[in-house]
Amino acid sequence: MKVLLLLAGRSQRFWPLTEKTLFPVCGKTLLEHQVESLNAAGIKDIILVGGAHNLPQAHALLPHLAVAEQKDLSLGMRGALLSVLPALKAEPVLIVGGNDIIDPEAFRLLLKTASAKGVAGAILASRVRSYFPGGYLTLEGDRIRSIVEKPGECKEPSDLVTIVAHVHNDPQALMAALEKSGKGNDDGYERALDLLFKDRVYRAVPYEGPWHPVKYPWHLLSVLPYFLSRLTPAISNKATIHRSAVIEGNVVIEEGAKVMAHASVVGPCFIGKRSVVANNALVRGSSIGDDCVVGFATEVKSSVLHSHVWTHMTYLGDSIVGRNVSFGAGSTTGNLRLDEGVISSVIQGEDIPTGLVKFGSAIGDNCRFGIRTAMNPGVKIGAGSFVSSGVLLHHDLPDGSFATMKGGEVLVRPNRSQAPKPESRDGFRAAMEQK
Repeated sequence: MKVLLLLAGRSQRFWPLTEKTLFPVCGKTLLEHQVESLNAAGIKDIILVGGAHNLPQAHALLPHLAVAEQKDLSLGMRGALLSVLPALKAEPVLIVGGNDIIDPEAFRLLLKTASAKGVAGAILASRVRSYFPGGYLTLEGDRIRSIVEKPGECKEPSDLVTIVAHVHNDPQALMAALEKSGKGNDDGYERALDLLFKDRVYRAVPYEGPWHPVKYPWHLLSVLPYFLSRLTPAISNKATIHRSAVIEGNVVIEEGAKVMAHASVVGPCFIGKRSVVANNALVRGSSIGDDCVVGFATEVKSSVLHSHVWTHMTYLGDSIVGRNVSFGAGSTTGNLRLDEGVISSVIQGEDIPTGLVKFGSAIGDNCRFGIRTAMNPGVKIGAGSFVSSGVLLHHDLPDGSFATMKGGEVLVRPNRSQAPKPESRDGFRAAMEQK
């Protein structure tokens, strides 16, 4: 079985973060988590199918895996498959979306169904209990007749929503269908499936286990508990834990990390390499990446921090923070509406309900925040932005913005400065570690 792990999407809806498959949660990128899940199901022969924007980084992470580049990203899945199928032999292929996090058991179920006599392929589908804006299977028994995209609530042909985990036992038939489906929009793969369903038997594989599709930045908050629940508690013998610190519950603390006096780490939690949890700080239910400083009197709750994130007397609640971000003392993310309703966020001009009652902020790489800054729930900060002291943000900031407060209003102009590189803080870190 050859696996085609599709990574070529540009992650545009993941803004202000970049390349979701390479974002780290609990010490590994989503891509590495995906490959581990496939390996746990006994699937080893994997080809990474990406674009020029992400394939070099993906290959650097997993150099033992084969790669294939999709040249024309506008062709979606059809383009991805046509870039690799011609070079494959006539062995079955498993197509996996890089954005769908599922249990290894799901892959085992899929392969078992696809191996039955007379079956041309199998498609994994989550059994949903409420409307989900995805592709619904139309069935005749357990044979798939069609996929209906986003039919609308109360118009669903079944309760099974497709997950991008599809087995095709005859890749040459799939390639022929892709070529016949024609060029044009990015739905060429879906049109090819319709052609295959007409005269070949494809079985549905109902799945009721964990499924976390990662499309928007706040989806990392939904997948975080899943990864935290899979941690094996471990504190490196090369980590430093002060005798007055409190380590409670399922916690991983990696080598070189330091938990200082009167700090608390309440599991499930992950603390990355060389990160510092300073005096009187509290980290709970969170993933802290490498080389971060959770500074004095900071609380980080149910959040995901990339790497080189620095805080001081800061509250980060239900937030996602990119690489090389620094918060001045007193910075706060609001994560709950006054009416405790579902928080919405604007993506590409559209107001999208997140489905979350608690969602703080999503912050891109290389941002800086002055003292006593604050963000209302759901606000996103573009990469390379600076937020001056005393600013209360109630709307998103584009990439490369500089926000100030004047007369009670937020003024935004292009940012003419750049965030210092993480290496410039080595002196501060050395001084801290001597305490």
